[in-house]
Amino acid sequence: MHRTVAAVLILASSLAAAQDGGTPEAPGPDETEHREHDRQSGESASALLGASEAAGQFTLSGYAEAFYQWNFNQPGNNLTNFRGFDNRHNTFTIANAVLDVRWDYGRVFGRVALQVGHTPSTYYLAEPGFGGASGANATGPELWKYLQQANVGYTFGVGRGLLVEAGIFLSPISPEAMAIKDNWNWSRSNLFFGLPFYHTGVRASLPLSDRWTVTLAGYNGWNSVVDNNKEKSVSLQATYAVPTKLALSLLYFGGVERSGDSPEGRPWRHLLDAHVTWTVTPRVALLLHLNAGVEANALGLAAWAAGAVYGRVQLASWLWAAARLDGFVEQTPAGGAPIFWPERFMASQTLTLDARPHERVSIRLEFRHDESGGPVFFDRAGSMSQPRQDSLTVGATTWF
Repeated sequence: MHRTVAAVLILASSLAAAQDGGTPEAPGPDETEHREHDRQSGESASALLGASEAAGQFTLSGYAEAFYQWNFNQPGNNLTNFRGFDNRHNTFTIANAVLDVRWDYGRVFGRVALQVGHTPSTYYLAEPGFGGASGANATGPELWKYLQQANVGYTFGVGRGLLVEAGIFLSPISPEAMAIKDNWNWSRSNLFFGLPFYHTGVRASLPLSDRWTVTLAGYNGWNSVVDNNKEKSVSLQATYAVPTKLALSLLYFGGVERSGDSPEGRPWRHLLDAHVTWTVTPRVALLLHLNAGVEANALGLAAWAAGAVYGRVQLASWLWAAARLDGFVEQTPAGGAPIFWPERFMASQTLTLDARPHERVSIRLEFRHDESGGPVFFDRAGSMSQPRQDSLTVGATTWF
């Protein structure tokens, strides 16, 4: 791995980003590691241009994640339902193993991240599936699940440097990341699981100052490498960052997200997302994430409001404690299909201890309580009869 390029990319992310799936001071305590979608949230194109002057730079990185979980409901099918990527009871699970390659030649930047394990299948659960023909292949989750992201970019000499990229990107909608090492907790919030993980399309980022960056993008939609309708989606994001102190992201995302044959028709869905991370002291940090949206469809008004509050404290040079509270409320018109959950309300409370015996190893112990407005969690018979579930997870991740 070329350490010079890695250092430049990290500096760019810290100065202008706001997660992989950003907030430069949030989730990980190792400030030498940047979160993937910090780039999406506003990585400094001018810094990338400066780095690219030494043409032919190449960076190889990666991480692995594994865990064991005990669900106190003891579900008969061993499923911890609606938990995203940590959803297996009473089994040792290889969550994900990722190999990430990045390069830049002159003003050209490229990236490919491959993944294998338990996580990729959940990651692509919502990917549209379409059949093929004698002269055309089929497409669906199985085709794409080993590819976490892949994109290329070019930096134009406009202003401080206009970075234009195309490909598959981790979503900028959330401060949490795909890589657990960059989060404060082991599990992700209901907001992260419910909202999109990735987008495919084109985006352009322009730093307006040392602290402000704007990003305009056009995508196929939510969680779609291949579009499920004729329309495209757009997003506009502004990020503000004061290194080691404050990071702010404000984002609008809009588009038609229903399939072409949906009884709801083809309504435009509006999403607003905001998150701010405040590093109170070198040992204490706070994070607030808010998200809301509306969709006026043929059956009525669909809408949601969600929020999460995080806190993190460094207890020793090698030990951190984090807490998270999150809630998600959804309104679905009569006869319509919910956008996110089978019940109107989902929430969780999470406590996490993060021990780092080495700068590139994180071992975590996490207790989490999930609750819902109805029976969406499994019982000992494997029936979806429980409105609540408690779990204890031990996980480990390492990276290079």
